Amino acid sequence: MSVSVIIPTFNRSAFLDRAMESVIKQSLIPDELIIVDDGSDDDTRSLVAQKTETASLPVRYLYQKNRGASAARNLGVKEAQGEILCFLDSDDWWDRKKIETQKAALQAEPKTLISHTRELWFRNGKQVNQKKKHSPGNGFIFSKCLEMCVVGMSTVMVRKELFESYGLFDERLVCCEDYDLWLRVSVDQPFLLVDTPLTLKEGGRDDQLSRIYRLGMDKFRIKAICNLLRDKNKILSDEQRQAAFAELTRKCEIYGKGCVKHGRREEGELYLSIPESISACRPHGNEAIEG
Repeated sequence: MSVSVIIPTFNRSAFLDRAMESVIKQSLIPDELIIVDDGSDDDTRSLVAQKTETASLPVRYLYQKNRGASAARNLGVKEAQGEILCFLDSDDWWDRKKIETQKAALQAEPKTLISHTRELWFRNGKQVNQKKKHSPGNGFIFSKCLEMCVVGMSTVMVRKELFESYGLFDERLVCCEDYDLWLRVSVDQPFLLVDTPLTLKEGGRDDQLSRIYRLGMDKFRIKAICNLLRDKNKILSDEQRQAAFAELTRKCEIYGKGCVKHGRREEGELYLSIPESISACRPHGNEAIEG
């Protein structure tokens, strides 16, 4: 099975070199590397051109006006020629055997559409320990996906057909678009965990979306759960629907009360009212307020 690697990037030439090198030097070289430049105005283009000259695999450079990470990944998905797609954020990097190990695991499970790996986290160059709640799951992980995104974007390897069945990343979400997609997929698909830290990432920088939106991350997760609960084409079991509604209620209470506390009463009351609106519209909640 052919493998395409997709790296979306925006003004991260300082990190992109490391990311690209970690792909180029894989023990199993992918069939293509796609760099999606989401409107950078730094030296990203020239860096990619320089790396392409010496790379041992085809490197494709795609440029678009700045539209966000979701749109960049979606362009990569549409342009990819591989049967298997891997995603790597431009400030993350891979262990040398990542593709080889993960592809073998996925091939051994021909009915499985998606796999992910463990991660090593760094801050200021030093490894940091992950909390137990961040531990990725194996198999049917819908309940884990509800609380937070436990599937690291740079760990993922998927069969391209997954996007034909579940759609692309939601470009309306400026953050948590991965949470939204994996939530949709985890309703009825198992996630194969390669229980080895093959993905490396460094956090704590001010330019990262997780930092920019750290005080309002649940706002986007609330929207994702609302979309799931009101989707007439997505069949949830009674247990899944109850779990989703409980998590929606919890997130709305935390976010809504936080808004009220900080003087944004109108916004807070809106979010506090969402669970009642969803409940009134069950089983599909198609009239629910969007988060």
